[in-house]
Amino acid sequence: MGHLVENINIRIPELAVLVVSMLPVSELRGAIPLAVFKFHFPIWKAFLLSVAGNLVPIVPILLFLDRIHRLLYRTSWGKKLFDKFSARTRKRGQIVEKYEALGLIAFVAIPLPVTGAWTGAFAAFLFDIPFKKAFPAIAMGVLIAGFIVSAFVMAGYIGAVAVGAILLFLVLKEAYKRL
Repeated sequence: MGHLVENINIRIPELAVLVVSMLPVSELRGAIPLAVFKFHFPIWKAFLLSVAGNLVPIVPILLFLDRIHRLLYRTSWGKKLFDKFSARTRKRGQIVEKYEALGLIAFVAIPLPVTGAWTGAFAAFLFDIPFKKAFPAIAMGVLIAGFIVSAFVMAGYIGAVAVGAILLFLVLKEAYKRL
């Protein structure tokens, strides 16, 4: 495996950053700090790998979510899962519904939980924003989020702890609302 990875001129740390940035939970919010603090990448490299990785799953999501939706709706658990996520996204995605592509940029750009590229792609599906408008808007939002996260990371461990504390507060606040 190591030999195969070396042949395509990518190392395990770069691959790890790409994979973390592709995941719906962490996206580039987790990948940039990982790249800088764990692997000691320069910020420009962390930014580029994380933005690229964050955008990789967006094209298939935008292109195939309608088909996935139809498949999920054939089962009761799939319908329940899709409806639950749809309701949550509609509630948080009011800016997308109101301003469409511009709202999508803002929605994705704010580096908070449940506002990244994955949820942005889902919001684009829910609010019928076509691919040719949705992908550039999501890409712009990812770039802005990448700059914001990079700025906090460049502030060092104190900046990262501050961002972590803010994110933890927001998650706990959201959890408290649901009680």
